[in-house]
Amino acid sequence: MSAKSQHVVPSKDGWRVIRSGSTRASSTHSTQDEAVKVARARAQSLKSELYIHGKDGRIRERNSYGKDPAPPKG
Repeated sequence: MSAKSQHVVPSKDGWRVIRSGSTRASSTHSTQDEAVKVARARAQSLKSELYIHGKDGRIRERNSYGKDPAPPKG
């Protein structure tokens, strides 16, 4: 996991976007969809990973926007 990775996590205030290794949220949103849009844009601009957590806090989806170390052959 890169230090630039973005996480969308649940909180009592809604959904937060947190950078890996940080304890403070970059932003807080009322819906998960809003938080995912912001986190996806940040991950794409930083060429990093996006981790979307479910209401239980477990990672339910992961997307990579950086250089793929093992691209598919074809």
